[in-house]
Amino acid sequence: MRILLHICCAPCLAYPLKSLREEGIYVDGFFYNPNIHPYAEFKKRLEALEDYARAQELKLASEVGYDIEEYFRRVVESGGERCASCYEMRLRKVAQAAKDSGYDAFSTTLLYSIYQKHDLLVQVADVISSELGIKFLYRDFRKGWQEGREMSRASVSYHQKYCGCVYSEKERYLKEKKLTAGK
Repeated sequence: MRILLHICCAPCLAYPLKSLREEGIYVDGFFYNPNIHPYAEFKKRLEALEDYARAQELKLASEVGYDIEEYFRRVVESGGERCASCYEMRLRKVAQAAKDSGYDAFSTTLLYSIYQKHDLLVQVADVISSELGIKFLYRDFRKGWQEGREMSRASVSYHQKYCGCVYSEKERYLKEKKLTAGK
């Protein structure tokens, strides 16, 4: 089986790539993350991923450009369902690329993160799979969370502290502020 794997960042790639390769699945990577803000953060993540992909001999494609205007338009129009809108935008892009390039399926490293809305992510991917007629390869990579963290600490040059969107960055700082204020 050949799959095109949406990759959010290098640290989240380590365990899923190992796991899929151990299953005998051929994996190519795809970076499309217009949610990442600011642009300097986007570049750091892409550069770290490119370095890691080279070290892992992973073929990596990325969507040219930084489509943050479209991301913000969709999220603002989402009526408070920003994660669903973000997942849909990114997974639709990788699914279409997978279909157009003759892959058997698509998947995403977002399934690795214990911080993502896992059930929502799967629901969105299943709808896209149905609509486009390409298989969504589901794996619950969260079971390898600790192993993946150890792998990425040893081999990934940059580790971020938030999912990438400005909303999650705001939530991270407000959470830290509340924790500090409570002491």
